[in-house]
This record gives sequence, C-alpha cells and structure tokens, in this order.
Amino acid sequence: MSGYLRRLLGALGAYQLASVLQKLLAVLLLPVYTGRIAPGGYGIVETLATFVIFVSIVARFGMIESFLRYYFSDENPARRDALVRRAVLFTLVSTTVACVVLIIPAGPLAEVITSRQVPGAFRIAVLGIWSFTNLELAQAVLRVDERLRAYAVVNSINVLVTVAASVVLVVGLGRGYEGLLIANYATSTVVLFGLWFHLRNRLVWTISSSGGAAESLRTLFRFGLPTVPAEASVYALSVLDRQYIVHIQGAAAAGRYAIAMKVAGAVAFIVMAFQYAWPPLAYSITDDHQAARLYSLVTTYYALISGWFVAGLTLEDRYIIRVLTPHPGYFGSYRAIPWVSLGWALYGLWVVLLVVAGRAQVTRRNFPAALVGLVINIVLLALLVPRLGIAGGGIALCGAYLAMLAVMHVLIRRAFPVGFEWRRLLQLTLVIGGLAVAGDLLLPTSGLVGFLVRAALFLAMPTVLWLTGFVHRTELEQGLAVLRRARQQLRAA
Repeated sequence: MSGYLRRLLGALGAYQLASVLQKLLAVLLLPVYTGRIAPGGYGIVETLATFVIFVSIVARFGMIESFLRYYFSDENPARRDALVRRAVLFTLVSTTVACVVLIIPAGPLAEVITSRQVPGAFRIAVLGIWSFTNLELAQAVLRVDERLRAYAVVNSINVLVTVAASVVLVVGLGRGYEGLLIANYATSTVVLFGLWFHLRNRLVWTISSSGGAAESLRTLFRFGLPTVPAEASVYALSVLDRQYIVHIQGAAAAGRYAIAMKVAGAVAFIVMAFQYAWPPLAYSITDDHQAARLYSLVTTYYALISGWFVAGLTLEDRYIIRVLTPHPGYFGSYRAIPWVSLGWALYGLWVVLLVVAGRAQVTRRNFPAALVGLVINIVLLALLVPRLGIAGGGIALCGAYLAMLAVMHVLIRRAFPVGFEWRRLLQLTLVIGGLAVAGDLLLPTSGLVGFLVRAALFLAMPTVLWLTGFVHRTELEQGLAVLRRARQQLRAA
C-alpha cells in the first residue's frame, strides 16, 4: 500500500510542478492584467475558456478516457504503440472537423457564447479547442508511461512561454483580452507540435501496425462514448454558471466570477494534479481488495488536503482580492470564492467515483448522475443568482456536485464496493467546515490583525484534527517513516 502511495505522491509532484508554476505566475501577474483589462473583457476570456474545454470533451468522443483505461490491458509494447497511434489519429481528425464547423459562423456563435459580437476572439478560441484536445492526449501518453520529468518539462515550457507571450501582447502591445487568448492557444499549438515530434517514434504508422484497428476502435468507443454525456454534463456546470451570469448580470459580473475562479486555483491545481495522477495508478492495481482499500484511504486524505485549502481561501478571501485586483470593479469577487473553491474540491471526489465506475466497467452509469447534477444546477442558478449574484452561482455549483456524488455512489457501490471512511469524512466536514464558517462570521474582515487572526485559525486546523483523533496510529507511523527516509536521502545528497 505504501508503495502505491509513494507512486501517487511522486506523480502528483510532477503534475503539480507546472500547475504550481502556472498558478504562481498567474497570481503575480493578475494585478497587471486586471489593471489593463476591464471586468467585461476578462469575463469574455474566461467564458470562452470554458467553451473551449466543453467542446473539447465532446469532440474527442471519450477517446482519451478509453486510452487511459485500456493502455494497461496489454503489456505488449507494439500493441501499446498501435493504441497510441489510433487514439492520436482519431482525435486529430475529430477535432479538425469540429473546428472547421465552428469557425464558419464565428460572429453569431460569439454572441451566443459571450453576449457580445467578438468573432476574432471566438476564432482564437476555436484554435484553442484543436490544440488543447490534441495536447491533452499527447500528454496522456507521457502520463501512462509515468514519464514524470518529461511531463513536467513540457508543461513548464508551456506555462513560461504563455506568460511571456501574454505580457508582451497585453502590456507591451496593448492587445487586451485578445492578447491573453492568443498567448494561451497559440503557445499550446506550438508546444503540441514539439511534443508530437518528441513522440514521433510512437506515432509513425506502418502497414504492420494496422491489424485489428477496427476492433480496437470498437472497444475504445464502447468504453469511451458513454463517458461523453456524463463528462459533458459535469463540465456544463462550469459553462452554465458563467453563461447564466454573463447573460443575466453582464460581462462585468462574469469577470468578477472569473477572478473568484482564479483565486480558487489554489484548490484547482490540487484537483487537476490529482485528476491526472490518479487514474493511471488506480487502474494499474490488479488486486481488487487492495485497490478498494487504497481508493478509500486516498479519498480521505484528498478530502483533508483540499478541504483545508478551501477553508484558508474562505478565511482570507477579502484580503486576497484587495492585493490581486487594483481595479475596484473586481472587489465583489470575494463573495464567490468560498463556494467555487468548495466546488473544485467536490469535483475531485467525483474523479474518485469515475475511476471506481471505470474499474467496474459501468461507465454508462455516469450519465444519470451527471444529468441529475445538471438539472439541480439549472434550478439553483435560476433561484439563487438573481438574489445572491455571483455567490449564488457558486452555491449552485456546490449543490449540483453534492447531488451528483450522492447519485453516483448509489449507482456504483455494488459494482465495485469501496469502504469509504464515512466517520472520518464527517469529522473533517465538522471540524474544518465549522471552524472556517465560524471564523469568517466572527473574526475581523479588514486590517492586519484580522488577517493574522484568520491565518492563525487556518494553521491551527490540522492540530485540532489531530487532537480529535483523526489520524490513525499506523498512518502516523508510516508518515514519520516517510519523513525519516526523505531526511536520509537529503543528507546523502
């Protein structure tokens, strides 16, 4: 068990490196961007970004999910390479066709998506659909091979070049929100070509490698296609809240909501690293009993780490916004930060249940759970956003995820039983959630004293959990052993 956990932590480190770098630079540059881009322009950028990911989910037809699932079903290197080639070729064709269809009516579609006539920005976003989807599959090849250093290098280059290009375009050339879009998606395209070149030996198609292609594609579609409606419905939660806000309350409100999402990136980078690292490891465990134990333990500690970060953002949200956004129009963003942060954390639990369904090969059950969440989200948006503004959008997101998790657990618990640690999960909710809510309501909201008192409460939360018996003795001993080994390795180095 400890070996699997070390593999997961190592993968998380590699996947977090670029994400941490991206979030850090994004935070440092946020005052620069928000000082030159009004909330309305920032709202357009973020609304198009969610559109890119949503279309990407549909255009790949579940191919990336199938690739991750079936790569480990055959240890023959030649057949694995054949799977890589089929997946890459199919995704290249499907995304190219989708982008051609979308780019023709750019003007009308831009108004539908952003509530404004911005065809140029929409065309840049269409390029983003193509590059983002194909780059994600190319990165998946590195992930399944656990080539952590290569993955970290590729993504770090992507982040650094994107940041440099955005500074030049937004600050140097004054291109505003279009400059942000160009920097993001043009850079991803260049990195994609570089990664394809790096993987060229696995992408070269020969006659001998084409045998069984039709059968393999049928197998991939049988697994992958049922995941598309579910994944699209889940991501539609991110699209719907921003679409509803941009059309009901305007692009400026959507910009404030987008800033809240950026601040919630402290939780998002944990979730995204977990999403990339977890499936390859979870599917590689052959023993079902051992897998179920690991799934339960990982869920508990994922909830601990992500919940603690959510609590920190809840306590310090006003201070963060004051520092990061010099434009006064952005200050109201703090109202949505606790909710969108919690929404990100709940999405990570959804990733756990998706892997459970994938292991049991009952992916058709994903969609009913996702559909319930989508319906709940629509209802809550209509009820809460007119009354609570962008905070209502965040609350609706959390309500939808909670409904999805409940339904999904009911649908798959017999297909692959996992003994989740409900007592410790409840303890986490009561301790961390209770302290965060009490601190936000009772502690000062401005001044240095308020900031320090809230920070002290945040830092005290792990101690309170330990005092209330959250950590098992065996886990504590294993954790101390890992720290001792790490210290010895550092001394040896």
